[in-house]
Amino acid sequence: MGVVDSKAMATDFLNFVNASPTPFHAVKSVKERLSEVGFKEIKEKQSWSSTCVPGGKYFLTRNGSTIVAFAIGKKWKPGNPISMIGAHTDSPCLRIKPVSKKQGDGFLQVGVETYGGGLWHTWFDRDLGLAGRVMVRDGDGNVAQKLVHINKPILRIPTLAIHLDRQETFSFNKETQLFPIAGLVAAELKRQDEKKNKESKATTAEEETEETKPFTPLKALTTRHHPRIVEVIASDAGVSPEDVVDFEVVLYDTQKACLGGLNDEFIFSARLDNLNQTYCATLGLIRSLEEPSALDEESSIRLIACFDHEEIGSMTAQGAFSMMLPAIIRRLSVLPASAFVDDSSEQSYDRVDETDTSTAYEQTLSSSFLLSADMAHSVNPNYGGKYESDHRPEMNQGPVIKINANARYATNSPGIVLLQEVARKAPKVIETDPEGVPLQLFVVRNDSSCGSTIGPMLSAHLGARTLDLGNPQLSMHSCRETGGADDVHHAVRLFSSFFQHYSRLEKTILVD
Repeated sequence: MGVVDSKAMATDFLNFVNASPTPFHAVKSVKERLSEVGFKEIKEKQSWSSTCVPGGKYFLTRNGSTIVAFAIGKKWKPGNPISMIGAHTDSPCLRIKPVSKKQGDGFLQVGVETYGGGLWHTWFDRDLGLAGRVMVRDGDGNVAQKLVHINKPILRIPTLAIHLDRQETFSFNKETQLFPIAGLVAAELKRQDEKKNKESKATTAEEETEETKPFTPLKALTTRHHPRIVEVIASDAGVSPEDVVDFEVVLYDTQKACLGGLNDEFIFSARLDNLNQTYCATLGLIRSLEEPSALDEESSIRLIACFDHEEIGSMTAQGAFSMMLPAIIRRLSVLPASAFVDDSSEQSYDRVDETDTSTAYEQTLSSSFLLSADMAHSVNPNYGGKYESDHRPEMNQGPVIKINANARYATNSPGIVLLQEVARKAPKVIETDPEGVPLQLFVVRNDSSCGSTIGPMLSAHLGARTLDLGNPQLSMHSCRETGGADDVHHAVRLFSSFFQHYSRLEKTILVD
């Protein structure tokens, strides 16, 4: 995977984030990139004992919104370590309510629900499209998932003109004043009348009455939502509205992510938190495997886990607080070594049978390491007083190690030592790369609240050593965020180096 310069990696990320308006689409984008380089899809409900072998590359998904991928070293043995990077696929957004059909003062409106802790005032006066997952009934009586990505501004949340309310601080009610407009009632009534006229001319079949319609436990989608919304969603899914059983659809900003600044040093984009780190983790794993012999001497497993629902606490079946990753690690920890897979002699079978795998899971966890990759805060020049004076991360100066004495982040000193060694060993990819990857440190002020990540919950679940880090950005949780273009390249190099060198480094940091 050649890269001409650091901006090329940023441009590739733009393509990734533009194709990923929802966690479902983000997982699809990750799957496509993994499949291109030889990763094979497996299922949780299948046995892995004969499928996953040393030297193999695999991925699996849950709910279509969480993905885990891993590559098994050819020198793998039960109980060996796993080098892991965790990220998340979700971002704060507005989601269409189960019953969204609203109108007022001649406008068609759509009821929406807030997801996560967004800066909701930034969603006003944006060109908003729809994207998500649709459950569709096929001709065989099955219901399958289809993704929709309506790349058209059909919704908008209008602000009130300053002439009508000269408030110095913009405030609003999230339940009554955050409804987007989708059209005009008069125009929709006219469209429906024209549609009925066409349909009445095209068919002579007797119309269904309320008595002859089949029973449905819930009201029809076209009753709960504006019929035109359902039609647009169905059209994008390539099915008729009658075949749509249900959907999970969110609003997103249709303005494309782009490079900005006088010298293209910025990324202006939605969902930097946390598709930036999802992308970097994926590319870091892929780049670490570019050499055909990358896994020949590898004794560990290289793994990425990109979870849904971090923005709402992760306590779901596909969130980081679930038992998904522990269950996967348990299954991987007892995978047989290559001697069992490659050598069918009686001697090799005896050798494996004598191996005690009863504590392989615990042994694997005790020697594994997790990088919790979630975006960090860049210093904001307009609010400099909000930052601790000695911890002011800058854009394009490398990933930020996040530290908190109250364990809102999982970082500790052995992890910092490890990451410095990883950063020092990062190879140059282009001529202008610095020696190694620069790192930064961040703590919040004592008089400020501190966010958290999947790091502390996973480290508590697993008992594995963990460090929190992420690329610096501005306007976190805004509809439109700002990051550094060069930091994408920095993070990919760092993550690739982590996977390449962890097996050797973990033996040199002596902390029990």
